[in-house]
Amino acid sequence: MSCQTGLVLALLWLMLLYLAPAKGESEIPPRAFLLLHPSWSTTFQGESVKLTCMAVPSSEKGPITWCHNNNVWKTKSEEIQIKDSGYYQCKTQRSHFSEPVHVEFSSDEVILQVSPHPIFEGDDVFLKCQRKSGQLNKATYYKDEKILQSNYSDTIKLFSVSRDSSKYSCTAFWKTMFSILWHKTSKPLKLQIQELFLPPVLMLSPRQPNEGDPVTLTCETRLPPQKSHVQLRFCFFKDGQRLESGCNSSQEIQIPTMRLEDSGSYWCQAEAVAYKIIKSSSRLKIDVLRIPVSDVNLETRPPGGQLIEGENLVLICSVAKGTGTITFSWHKDGTSVSKKTQQSLLAELLIPTVKMQDAGRYYCVADNGGPILSNRKEVTVRGLVSRPVLILRTPRHQAVVGDVVQLHCEASKGSPPIWYQFYHEDITLGNSSAPNGGGASFNFSLTEEGSGNYTCDANNGLGPQRSDRVSLKVIVPVSDIVLSLRAPETQAMVGDEVEIYCEALKGSPPILYQFYHEDMALGNSLAPMGGGASFKFIVTTEHAGNYSCEADNGLEPQRSEVMTFNITGLSAPGASSPSDWQEPSFSRISSTPPQEHLYDGHPAFIELQPIYNNVNPEGLNMVYSQIQSSQPRNGNSANSPRMCQKDKEPVVIYSELRTACCDDSSQQASNHQEGDTEDYENVPRESAVLDH
Repeated sequence: MSCQTGLVLALLWLMLLYLAPAKGESEIPPRAFLLLHPSWSTTFQGESVKLTCMAVPSSEKGPITWCHNNNVWKTKSEEIQIKDSGYYQCKTQRSHFSEPVHVEFSSDEVILQVSPHPIFEGDDVFLKCQRKSGQLNKATYYKDEKILQSNYSDTIKLFSVSRDSSKYSCTAFWKTMFSILWHKTSKPLKLQIQELFLPPVLMLSPRQPNEGDPVTLTCETRLPPQKSHVQLRFCFFKDGQRLESGCNSSQEIQIPTMRLEDSGSYWCQAEAVAYKIIKSSSRLKIDVLRIPVSDVNLETRPPGGQLIEGENLVLICSVAKGTGTITFSWHKDGTSVSKKTQQSLLAELLIPTVKMQDAGRYYCVADNGGPILSNRKEVTVRGLVSRPVLILRTPRHQAVVGDVVQLHCEASKGSPPIWYQFYHEDITLGNSSAPNGGGASFNFSLTEEGSGNYTCDANNGLGPQRSDRVSLKVIVPVSDIVLSLRAPETQAMVGDEVEIYCEALKGSPPILYQFYHEDMALGNSLAPMGGGASFKFIVTTEHAGNYSCEADNGLEPQRSEVMTFNITGLSAPGASSPSDWQEPSFSRISSTPPQEHLYDGHPAFIELQPIYNNVNPEGLNMVYSQIQSSQPRNGNSANSPRMCQKDKEPVVIYSELRTACCDDSSQQASNHQEGDTEDYENVPRESAVLDH
């Protein structure tokens, strides 16, 4: 391979770097460089110059390739001695050919030498006008045939040279042995100035950015090893505007997220501030591609989409692919719920404190240029039951024992199925379920114990709720009506006040008692708190007959058994004896034994079987009415405080009617009739009479 071919390949490599930057971090391959010793690139014929081939890294071993005017050879040594004019290049195994260096071995009397070598942009350069033999008296220096400087020194200094096509020369002046001033001008010389650094190449990684991708821009260039100490500053531009990152010593910048509007023309600048050298890269057209969204998916939190009313629901909409700004929208049963626009592959929607109406089928839509629908998710919301309402339904205005009553319990809110439990005074009556929601009923027949407070519970597995209490008063119909004679506390005579007592052994108060004599109403009495009631009257002979009473508490009235009170007239004085006494009776007409109807627990009731007879003991002027009463039968005496006598003999009590006189019997009879209306006075009988 010739030196020119190697140079062309190096140039082609640089062009490839410009036109097709590689993915990731790329480097410009290093170039070798030549060192001259002495450092003059022009010298006199017959002298020699040592060339040294250098590369980075300097520790590289291997053969060195040399090139002189298209002649190529290899050496093991990195140094050679030359005496022939021409262009020289070298390379190592891992470098490109160096910049060509022209070395001139001149036969002229005067030459212009340049030092140092190599020369880089911005370097200070020394020009030396050299005569082959002898010294100079004066030298004049030219640039493009224009005088730069004329002095008596053989050397001048050029400051901060730049790469251009200018040619330099000098004219040397010296005196001959005859003091003749002689001069000679050197051939024009073009300075071999190397670039301080190559024009930068803007590198892009990744090579083809998608919307949303992070991108790295690198301004790639390299300083020669001899100038590695030079500080470079880098700037980046897009469409004529400097990027916000500004200019700094970093060769790269990062764009975290490329957007569609980030497409455009980019380039970079590298600046050697101390040398005031600025170089720009070629323009790089960057087209940001948008990837459509795909694989849109909807998830719920909690998973499964089953919630209890009051919990939080999170709807998570995500896409597997998609770039740029994506608009996410959520929908329920075809109705839009919410919308978000963001540069992300995932978006969340929070529905706090869900309610029953939040249940339904949800889906989401992702759109970055074309809407894509997600799968559908069923969200169920189970509502806590509300406090139920208990309704008590009775067949009539007032509940009566035996009525069929319905308890209806209903919670207005709550997810089905709902289980209802019914209570009476916190004791379970029964239960019923409502599989599809709504209320449930429980029917039962009322008993005497049915009065009190009723409640119900509603529970759908999320916690029970109890209703308010509903009170019910059960009316018990009156029954077992007992009419009794309440005996006076002391001895009773005709004309005394007698009390009959009526009591319903069952029945809800208040109870109204009506008393009858031969089905004629005598009067009534109210027992507001229940129990019995009394009716009082003065005993006369007209009071004989049938007595009964009626109890009524608003339902069907009930009547007692009939009790008969018989009274006979008085006998003539002295015409009767104890064996002839008539026995008026006060008895109950009943097909059942009377004692079965007694209210044994009442201390004022005694079962009387009175026998009435008028007597007139001999030797006395008084007529008495004998009232004979038998003792209580069976075991009733144990329950009656008044019947505490242990004697089994009958007790006889006399009631005084009138005083007997000496008038005739008719007068006596008349007086006797009149005496029937008089007051009675009860007196105890003589012991002799009791013995009778």
